[in-house]
Amino acid sequence: MAVDFFQRVYQVVRMIPRGKVATYSQIAAIVSHPRAARTVGWALHALPDGTDVPWQRVINAQGTTSITCELHDPLLQREILEEEGIVFDEEGRVDLERYRWAGLEWPEIEALWREWES
Repeated sequence: MAVDFFQRVYQVVRMIPRGKVATYSQIAAIVSHPRAARTVGWALHALPDGTDVPWQRVINAQGTTSITCELHDPLLQREILEEEGIVFDEEGRVDLERYRWAGLEWPEIEALWREWES
C-alpha cells in the first residue's frame, strides 16, 4: 500500500537533526511534490499534541517561523528552536546557510520513494 503525502512528510521531518531546520519547499521537493510547500504546512498543522515529529524544525524560505494559527502561539516554534541551539537574528530570521539541513542524498530519496510506492 502506498504511503500518503502526510505520512511521507512526517517520515522526512523526523530525519531533520536537532539544531537544524528545513524549509517547507525543501520537504515538498524531497517527497516528490515540489509545488506542495503549503500542503507540507497543513500536514504539520494536523499533527496531534505530543507527536514525535519535530514540526518546529520546518520554517519558511525566508528563514522565519510561519505559525499563523489562532490555536498556537507563534513564539512557541522559535522558543523550541532556540532551546535546540538555533539562533535568530534581530529580524527574527534563521541563517539558512548555517542551520539548513543538508537533506538527503539522491540514493536515500530514491529508496524512500520506492518504499512509499510499494
